[in-house]
Amino acid sequence: MNKLVKVVCLGLMVLPFKPLSAGVSNTNLQNANAHMADSTANVSPAVDSIANVSTDSHDDTPFDWTPIMDAIILVESEGNPNAVSGNSVGAMQITPILVRECNQILESRGSSLRYTMDDRYDVAKSKEMFLLIQSRYNKENNVEKAIRSWNGGPNYSDKSTNGYYKKVLRRMS
Repeated sequence: MNKLVKVVCLGLMVLPFKPLSAGVSNTNLQNANAHMADSTANVSPAVDSIANVSTDSHDDTPFDWTPIMDAIILVESEGNPNAVSGNSVGAMQITPILVRECNQILESRGSSLRYTMDDRYDVAKSKEMFLLIQSRYNKENNVEKAIRSWNGGPNYSDKSTNGYYKKVLRRMS
C-alpha cells in the first residue's frame, strides 16, 4: 500500500507524499499514527462550522489538513499527547497564547465553545485549534504558510522557520 497522495501547495505546485502509515517500521511512529487516527475520528462535528473550514478553490470539498497536521504532530512530539516543552504541551505543542487566540476567534464568531489549557493534551482538540487558526489566518489554504506560522506565529520569517518547514515536509514524504 504505497499509495501516493497529492496536496496542493501555494496553488501552483503539487507536493506528492505517501500516507504516514506507509512503510513505517518504527514502533513509536506506528503507535503515534494509531493514536492520531483514533483522535481524528473524535474530532467534533461542530469543527466545520466553528472553523469555517475552507474549501479547495476548484470545488466545494473541504481542504484536507490531515497530512499536514499529522506531520506537524510527528515533528513536534513524535505523536506523544503528553509531551511538554516549556509552555508548549501536547502532541502539537500548543501554547497558552494559542488557546487564548482560539477562544477569541470563537467568541468573535458567536460560538459558546471555549478551549481549556487541558485541551492541549487532547489530540482531536489540538487539531480543532489548528483548523481554527488556519481558518482565521490562512484562508487560502497555503500549506507552506500553515507550517511556517505554526512554528513562528502569524508574523514568521522564512529564515527562522526554514529548518522546521523542511522537517515537516520530510515527515510528509
